[in-house]
Amino acid sequence: MRISTNTIYDMGVAGMQQATSDMVKTQQQIAAGRRILTPSDDPVASARVLEVTQSQTLNLQYDTNIRSATSSLSMEDSILGSVSELIIGVRTEALTAGDSTLTDQARAGIAAGLRGSYQELLGLANSTDGNGQYLFSGYNGATRPFADASLGNVVYSGDQGQRLNQISPSRQLAVSDSGTDIFQRIKNGNGTIVSAAAAGNGGTGIIDLATVTNMADANLRQPVSIVFNNPPTTFNVTGAGTGNPVNVAYSSGSAISYNGWSMSIKGAPQAGDTFTVQPSSNVDIFKTLGDLITQLEKPIQGGTATTTQLGNSISTAIQNFDQALTNVLTVRASVGTRMNEVDAVKITGADLQLQYQQTLSGLQDLDYTKAITDLTRQKATLEAAQQSFAKVQGLSLFNYIT
Repeated sequence: MRISTNTIYDMGVAGMQQATSDMVKTQQQIAAGRRILTPSDDPVASARVLEVTQSQTLNLQYDTNIRSATSSLSMEDSILGSVSELIIGVRTEALTAGDSTLTDQARAGIAAGLRGSYQELLGLANSTDGNGQYLFSGYNGATRPFADASLGNVVYSGDQGQRLNQISPSRQLAVSDSGTDIFQRIKNGNGTIVSAAAAGNGGTGIIDLATVTNMADANLRQPVSIVFNNPPTTFNVTGAGTGNPVNVAYSSGSAISYNGWSMSIKGAPQAGDTFTVQPSSNVDIFKTLGDLITQLEKPIQGGTATTTQLGNSISTAIQNFDQALTNVLTVRASVGTRMNEVDAVKITGADLQLQYQQTLSGLQDLDYTKAITDLTRQKATLEAAQQSFAKVQGLSLFNYIT
């Protein structure tokens, strides 16, 4: 076979270029620490790398959402803790105000302190998270939830929704709560029934908290009235029970039981005084506190209020504060449960992130031992090609003509 001089040169140059290209590629792989520099290096592995990388990026976004959820829930838990402490504080003040030896001025001083607690409670209810979103306004995070029209008359401007964060492919977590559920939908009494004295009572009868003795009684939640006769040594019971009692002998502090509940009245009611036991309804903690403040500011010595009215108002307020505290603690327990779930999902996400990194490492990371070995071999190949080309291109018949 005849080979021209041009062919020899072209083949020599092509061989050196190929050897140089192989060596440069290996050098690039070593510099990048990656086996795959372009999809053509390994099409199947490149497709898998793209898939895993996308999953890894999505998992990182879930981690960002988890951090945001943790921040919001931690803030809400802290605010609810402050609300709980405030309710305990105002309940203690209400008990103190019930001391019959206090003067009007002393009760007015307590009322002034409770006005400060009222404003503090309103401020807590309008708390924001770290992003400027109101915690208790439902979906409307930019809307201030509570506005004080007058003492005890607070208007809610949010909605009933809960903002959600996507913390995993299959889990959306509530990171807020509706303000109405926390501050305005509080069951009064014991949560099932509530006892109360009529506002127009003239005697000194103070009603106690009704307790449930038989939850299975079909008439438990039926409204019942206790009306004192003339003389007020007996009373009649009217309501949806079996055989409404009449002319029941009254003894201060003795239990009155009916329709699966029991309660007592202390003091000396007058003829016509009425006491009721009804199904619990929703009460507003702001109104409860506002009504208590208003009652404490009424002078007893001046005659605009009586000790009995004050006692019944304080009794009602304490019942409502107890229910409000229970309600806040229930919501706070729910927040704690969600925080635990976030922590569990965060751990799972971290484990998944490690798996993605290991998978990517197996697909595209460079085997440095093999790469350096290849580089050494390619360098030797290139040097051999260069030396052989130098010898071959030096061959000529003119060297042998003398």
